[in-house]
Amino acid sequence: MSSTRTLLTALSPLAAGVLIWTANDTAVARGRAPRMGEPLRGLTAEERQLFLAGKEKFEAVEDADDGLGPIFNGTSCVICHGIPATGGSSPQNETRAQLFDGTDHFDLPGGSLFQSLAVSPDCAEAVPPNANVIAPRQSTPLFGSGLIEAVPDRSIERYAALQARNHPEQAGRIHRVVDAASGVTRVGRFGWKAQQATLLSFSADAYLNEMGITNHVFPRENAPNGDQSRLAACDTVPDPEDEDGDFELFAHYMRLLAPPPVEDERSGRRLRGRRGKQGRDVSGRIGFERVGCAVCHYDRYQARSPIRAIGGTTVKAFSDFLLHDVGTGDGIVQGGAGANELRTPPLWGLRESAPYLHDGSAPTIGEAIRRHANQGAAARDAFDRLSPDEQEALLEFLNAI
Repeated sequence: MSSTRTLLTALSPLAAGVLIWTANDTAVARGRAPRMGEPLRGLTAEERQLFLAGKEKFEAVEDADDGLGPIFNGTSCVICHGIPATGGSSPQNETRAQLFDGTDHFDLPGGSLFQSLAVSPDCAEAVPPNANVIAPRQSTPLFGSGLIEAVPDRSIERYAALQARNHPEQAGRIHRVVDAASGVTRVGRFGWKAQQATLLSFSADAYLNEMGITNHVFPRENAPNGDQSRLAACDTVPDPEDEDGDFELFAHYMRLLAPPPVEDERSGRRLRGRRGKQGRDVSGRIGFERVGCAVCHYDRYQARSPIRAIGGTTVKAFSDFLLHDVGTGDGIVQGGAGANELRTPPLWGLRESAPYLHDGSAPTIGEAIRRHANQGAAARDAFDRLSPDEQEALLEFLNAI
C-alpha cells in the first residue's frame, strides 16, 4: 500500500489545495469531541487532508466508465453508509443466499452474495429458485473503524481465552481469516461474520462485491450467477478497474473516522445513573454488567497504532469481535463462520443505527435484547428480571454510548 505522503503527492486536486479544512474540522483539531462523521481528534495536517481525500472518494458516484458493475448493489459507498452521516449505516439491505441440503451449506453459482442491480437487464442476476436459505443483511456503521482495526490480534485472543474460562456458556469464537491484502492469517473483526481483518481488505472486497469494481487485491470480476459468457458480454472495462487505488483512500478514510460521541459529552447527560421511582439510584452501566451483556459487549481493548490519534486509545466499541450464537443468526456459512454465528456487533452509536440485528428486524433496542437466545438467553432472562426502573436505566445507558 502507498504511504500517506505518496498518496497525498499523487492527488493533484489535494496538492493544489482544492480540499479545504473547514471551521468544524478546526474545532475538532482544537479539542471539541468529534460529531458523527467527523475525523478523529488530534490528527496531523497530513492525516486530516488524507481523511478529506478519502471522504471525497467515499461519497463519489461511480458509473460504467469507472468499471461499475456489471452487477452491483450501489453506485457509491455512502449509499450504504450515509445515515446519520457519511460513514454510518443504511436501511438498504443486501441479499445472501445458499443451498442447505439438511447437512451442509453450499454456495450457489456466483457465491452467496446476490447483487440487486446491473448495468443492463441482460446482465442482471437473480437468486436461484433452489436457494432455500435467503438472508438480508444491513450495513454496519463504520465510525471508529480505525480503533477497531488497531486492536492487536493477541488482545482478542487473550480476551477469548478469558471469556472461555470465566463464562463458558457465553464464550465466543475467533474467526481466523487470510487477509487478502497481505496474505497473512489474522483475527477477523469486520463484517457480520468477522470475515475481514483489515480495512484495506474490507475496502477492496466492498469495491468489488458492492460496486463491481475490480482492484489489485480482488482483480477478478463477479459473473452474473456465475455465468462467464454473460460476464464477457457485459463487462467492457479492462481489469483491474480501480487503477488509482481508490479503495486505499476508502481505507484511510475509515481508519481516521472518529467513533460516535458519547451522549454526556454532547449534552451533559449523566451516564452513571438516574433516580428511580422508588427514590434510589439506578445505574444503567451496573445493570448492563450485572445481566451479562458486558461479557460479549466488551469495551476495554487498547488500540496499538503508529497514528498518534489512535495508539493508546481505549476502544469503547462494546464488542469482543468474536463469533457467537445468540439465536439471531442468518443461516449463512461464510468462511469459518457457522450458519448460526454472528460477530458481536459494536454498540457505540447505537442510538443512531436503528433498526437492529443483522436484518433490521428489531425496531427497538429492547426488542433486540429480547430476541437473544442460546448463548444470549441468560442475559435476556436477567434483563427481563430487572425492575422497570433498572430496565429503563440500562436502555438509557445504551442510548448514550
